[in-house]
Amino acid sequence: MKEEFEPNILGFLCNWCSYAGADLAGTSRIKYPPNIKSIRVMCSGRVDTVFILEALRKGADGVLIAGCHPGDCHYQSGNYKTNRRIKLLKNFLKDMGVEPERVRFEYVSASEGQKFAAVVTDFVNELKKIGPSPIKE
Repeated sequence: MKEEFEPNILGFLCNWCSYAGADLAGTSRIKYPPNIKSIRVMCSGRVDTVFILEALRKGADGVLIAGCHPGDCHYQSGNYKTNRRIKLLKNFLKDMGVEPERVRFEYVSASEGQKFAAVVTDFVNELKKIGPSPIKE
């Protein structure tokens, strides 16, 4: 019997909102797949597209970037910059023949532990349908 593909996801989580949302999911014992490895960043605006491409190259099947909701960014406009940056990156990935769905940007606040768990679960299911990343070194 063939083993089901389990995607590796790298998550860049904003310190002020999304990381706290992930923490709330954990402390509330909300179940979600263990496929994500989280990196806490001070702001989602700090996540450079090079970090995302490098994660995909080094073996991540998907990259989740999670930040504060619009208007709630502790650094005023970091999440807006990230939103624009991710849209451009997805176009680049599509042009390179890589599924743009491998990169996902979500707004998750500190009080949204349930949403964080739902986002991770949905992303894992989506990546299972897509399959392993074609760009691993």
